[in-house]
Amino acid sequence: MTTANIISLVRICLIPVFIAFALISGIPYNDYIAVGIFIVASVTDWIDGYIARKYNQITTFGKFLDPLADKLLVIAAALVLIERGDMGSVPAFIIVARELIVTSLRIVAMGEGIVIAAQKSGKAKTFIQMVGTIFLFTPLREIAFGAITAGDITVWLMAAITLISGIEYFKSFGGVLNPTENNKTEKK
Repeated sequence: MTTANIISLVRICLIPVFIAFALISGIPYNDYIAVGIFIVASVTDWIDGYIARKYNQITTFGKFLDPLADKLLVIAAALVLIERGDMGSVPAFIIVARELIVTSLRIVAMGEGIVIAAQKSGKAKTFIQMVGTIFLFTPLREIAFGAITAGDITVWLMAAITLISGIEYFKSFGGVLNPTENNKTEKK
């Protein structure tokens, strides 16, 4: 167990704490506490990656655990935002479906001896989702642009980038689903 992997596990442990503060009403400053916990959890994504690279702690388990922790955090945030009424079911479905599909693709690839490391589009997607989620906890989400709000724009931007990233992963690594074909997926 490396330091980077422990930090990823801490991110997973912060998720139920984030959910509790985000959804339990009556706690003074619960939104601020929830977003603070979400920010800390989000920052651990950068920290564990930095430590893994700097101290040569990149492991196959870490390549699996880090994106899984990100996906669990993003899915939890989407569910919280639906419950709070800050995200519609269609963009949330796009986000959750992409996360589950890419995770499933990674699991199948691992069974074939292929490790699918995070791609640039996936990293950008995670960054946009995390920043967007933080934004949706602020009053700025209510700024109106005619019939739509800044929150609506943020939600659909998150969903669009998530969808594009999912398509890129599937185009690059979807061949692992049919190993009898001569696919271009590289073993890493």
